Amino acid sequence: MEVYTELYPQICSFENLYLAYRRARQGKRGKESTAAFEYDQEKELLRLRKELLAETWQPRAYHSFYVHDPKRRLISAAPFCNRVVHHALCSVIEPIWEKRFIFDSYANRKGKGTHRAILRCNQFARQYRYVLQCDVEQFFPSIDHEILFGLLARQIDDPRTLALIDKILQSGVGVQAGEYQMHWFPGDGLVASTRPRGLPIGNLTSQFWANVYLDPFDHFVKRELRCPACLRYVDDFLLFANDLDVLQGWKTAVQARLAGFRLTLHEPQIYPLKNGIPFLGFLIFPDHRLLKKRRGIAFQRRFRHLYKQWVAGEIPARRLEDSASSWAAHAAWGDTHGLRRAVLGKYTHDRL
Repeated sequence: MEVYTELYPQICSFENLYLAYRRARQGKRGKESTAAFEYDQEKELLRLRKELLAETWQPRAYHSFYVHDPKRRLISAAPFCNRVVHHALCSVIEPIWEKRFIFDSYANRKGKGTHRAILRCNQFARQYRYVLQCDVEQFFPSIDHEILFGLLARQIDDPRTLALIDKILQSGVGVQAGEYQMHWFPGDGLVASTRPRGLPIGNLTSQFWANVYLDPFDHFVKRELRCPACLRYVDDFLLFANDLDVLQGWKTAVQARLAGFRLTLHEPQIYPLKNGIPFLGFLIFPDHRLLKKRRGIAFQRRFRHLYKQWVAGEIPARRLEDSASSWAAHAAWGDTHGLRRAVLGKYTHDRL
């Protein structure tokens, strides 16, 4: 395994920080903290670089709030200057792991994403009879800092880079504490309850580190279980086979291996593929895809609220149109022509 040293000068270079700033502001330019940084960007970037080089930079506090999409999640938004550092760090260390990740890991990776995962699922559904579907219980709140740091340190032998990683990790301690229900694993003592754990949902680093955390598990599935067809999107993963006994054995093995990472599964299920697989908001069959009913209902509720805001003059028509276009484009990945007409037909373009 290749080990990387002297990464910190790359992270702190002005060119890297400037590119990190440009990436961090995408989609955020209307935010007050982004505008304040952008107003005097050169001065802010030089100050940030000076603090990083002197190793005096400290992450600022998160702003946390809940979303329901569709289930309740605690989102923790980092201040803009923090996000610049997150991008600067990931731009240097992410390529190290990108070479290791399996092909069929689809979340938060260039050239992957939700829709490619759905297409791959469709492909496997045509080739196999059964699927084992799993999702990790309380995934982001459960991620153990000691285990994660150990995985990162296997390939990074640069004390300053590791110290920066540790600062970002420490800044998230306790953010997800209220979302975590304690699980005890074999060999645990009382101190297990105090282990630092949890990554703030919303950080670029958290998204990347989630893939790092499950990368050894991905290779276990491919190399030790020798599963020829599997895919993962964050903490949701599917294992395909033609033999029910094989899947039952994999189910036991998967649960045991994840326990080594202090993770548990939420009710793993084995489905005949002819019945469809509920995955990433769709019900996926070998020859077609349907949007899950609750996703359509949730959008109708949100869009109805936006429409009322537009009628009251509180938002511009463009925001309403963007919402409709975005949902329609996503829903179009399923056989939803009738559903899209039913949901959006009452809000015709000429009324906007």
